[in-house]
Amino acid sequence: MAGVNKVILVGNLGADPEVTTIDSGIKRARIRVATTETYKNRNGDRTEHTEWHNITIWRGLAEVAEKYLRKGSKIYVEGRLRTREYNDKDGVKKFFTEVAADNFVMLDRAENNSTNYGSQESNSAPQKETAKSQEPVQEESPEDDLPF
Repeated sequence: MAGVNKVILVGNLGADPEVTTIDSGIKRARIRVATTETYKNRNGDRTEHTEWHNITIWRGLAEVAEKYLRKGSKIYVEGRLRTREYNDKDGVKKFFTEVAADNFVMLDRAENNSTNYGSQESNSAPQKETAKSQEPVQEESPEDDLPF
């Protein structure tokens, strides 16, 4: 049986995305997402624990992240765990675990409630222009309210 490496997170960005373009022209965005769980401790006191997750986003998704995600944005992320190893300046082997994002959905509501972008909304998303009617507006008379 094959293994499963799947991560699903829902949380908030701790900072704006850090976007870089590598030599081949491919964009890479790095974000940090905070997930917070609330529970009661032994004494019955409500306690919160926040976990920070390093996430790497590539190519077209990185461009979307750069354009729409901002510090505090609520986001749903799907991806895989990846661990990289490197040697620090003293030659000590270090490990770094991150989520390689396959997909993400922006969960914020647009500031203007008249515009609906579905589940992929963001506070920084451009607002859609609505066509305004060029016809003159007529005032309603009380007779217009009659059901017949």
